[in-house]
Amino acid sequence: MFRKLFLSILVIAASLQGIRAQQFDRGIEMNSTVFVPKGQWIVGGNFSYSTHENENYKFLVIENIHTTGYNFKLSPMAAYAIQDNMAVGLRAGYDRQLLKIDNADLNLGESLNLGISDYYSLKHTTMGSAIYRYYITLGKSKRFALFNEMQLTYGYSQAKLVNSSGTAVTGTYETTNDFAIGCLPGLVAFINNSIAVEVNIGVLGFDYSYTKQVTDQVYVGHHKTSQMNFKINIFSIALGIAFYL
Repeated sequence: MFRKLFLSILVIAASLQGIRAQQFDRGIEMNSTVFVPKGQWIVGGNFSYSTHENENYKFLVIENIHTTGYNFKLSPMAAYAIQDNMAVGLRAGYDRQLLKIDNADLNLGESLNLGISDYYSLKHTTMGSAIYRYYITLGKSKRFALFNEMQLTYGYSQAKLVNSSGTAVTGTYETTNDFAIGCLPGLVAFINNSIAVEVNIGVLGFDYSYTKQVTDQVYVGHHKTSQMNFKINIFSIALGIAFYL
């Protein structure tokens, strides 16, 4: 019995040795090119600002659109390279959105015609993230590299919505707590020895949010959402500048 067990162990060991000998080394784990050396600081961020204004505009079945608004986003970041091509740090974020609808009519035919007027929405969000970055060089290049940024994020937002129709005014105050775990793959390209341009795109991992609404200081509502996926969001493409000190 012990002889059969010993022979079986020898056969399994030989099989594992054969599989190990057939493995192909892609040079990823043994990448000798140092793109971000240990001890280097990385400071940068993303910024965006956009405005919109519609005057007597028509979109599909929505007519007589009169709206104004803007969207402001700021996301600074600081990280420290704890090893070659590996960094940890913090990222902050602020997002402010304003939308004013003076008029918008939904025309679904003669039997159904709905409209919105004197609608006002203001929302601002603050967030903080703990980040981990790993760089993968393109060949032996020290100017271009891919990176993947893992994020653990908490966000808090407040929103104010006001809808007035004639003499009646309805107001809603809203707060949201958001927790997310995700990754941001991207590309970094150095302009000179210390300044680089970064492009990344958000790929969501897991997100949970809890929203509380209070309307006219009387009616209270709650909304919870959770989702897990790895869809690429093309609307989250961000371009930023980073300083490698």
